[in-house]
Amino acid sequence: MEALFDVFYEVFYASWGVLQESAPYVLLGFFIAGLFKAFLPRDFITRHLGGSNMSSIVKASAFGVPVPLCSCGVLPAAAGLKEQGAGKGAVTSFLISTPETGVDSIAVTYALLDPFMTVIRPVVSFFTAVAAGISVAFTEKKENGAKPSDLAVSSGSSCDSSCCYGHDAVVKQSVADKLKGGMTFAFTDLLQDIGKWFLVGIVLAGMISVFISPETISRYFGNEYLSMVLMLAIAIPLYVCATASTPIAAALALKGISPGAALVFLLAGPATNVASLTVVSRILGKRAVAVYLVVIIVMSFAAGMLVNYFYAYLGFDIANWIQKGAHQEGGVVAVGSSVILLVLIARSVLPLKKNGAHK
Repeated sequence: MEALFDVFYEVFYASWGVLQESAPYVLLGFFIAGLFKAFLPRDFITRHLGGSNMSSIVKASAFGVPVPLCSCGVLPAAAGLKEQGAGKGAVTSFLISTPETGVDSIAVTYALLDPFMTVIRPVVSFFTAVAAGISVAFTEKKENGAKPSDLAVSSGSSCDSSCCYGHDAVVKQSVADKLKGGMTFAFTDLLQDIGKWFLVGIVLAGMISVFISPETISRYFGNEYLSMVLMLAIAIPLYVCATASTPIAAALALKGISPGAALVFLLAGPATNVASLTVVSRILGKRAVAVYLVVIIVMSFAAGMLVNYFYAYLGFDIANWIQKGAHQEGGVVAVGSSVILLVLIARSVLPLKKNGAHK
């Protein structure tokens, strides 16, 4: 019993350390997400993504990078774009760049990994989205796919989480009201959808720190190419949002996984999962989904190899590119941010249980 308590304490302590490092940046990311929600017009994206030209694909890729939607919440948004006339190429780009990164996950990447990975993650996400959009547009059949009404029904039935945007009536609001609404969305609705998964990622990072040794990583993930293939095999069917995937990748990096393999997991995990692929096939068609998956796999693997080469060129050991000494003990800001974040997540999740009890 004492041994079990010791293991539990080690996992808790390791998880608490990861939470302290990331919490201030998570709160910053959600604050910026709230500003986007408050001051970015609801139809801003849809007004710029009509048609199937190169410009709409590039815009869709760029617009998707900062938007903090998970692979579930992006589905109805993408279906809405399709219904309003966006081409399959632009919709594909938005479906990839949006869940792969966001302002919240960028902030956490800086906290837990390093500045270069913080930059390269959204950059590779953007180019992956552009490549996929062009590929889908190139292979798209002339005939129309599913009707817009069908797309709306299928996407709506696939996601009942708070990250799904509704069709609220557009009313004029003051700056204060907009700010209040944006912060409510970020720290209640968005946290309700992402927060629990972020905590799961934190706990998994703690478990990896305790149970997985550097020798295990060296044995099974020592080959940089094989490790990327294994990361793809793990990431593609797994549901993990961009924010939650970051502490997991950081924990694996501390144990010796290469930056390329970490990047593969960070890109492929959020953009693909078994649950959402059926709805994506409804929105884009089966042929487009096949192209969608192939481009993600190829681009992730290619980016992983380039990143490993770049780190090696700079003189970093790709098995020891994250230094434990770089992570400092949490101070007042880190501890305070951790407590605030936990309280906000609990506050956003508990009403669900209360509401569910009355149903």
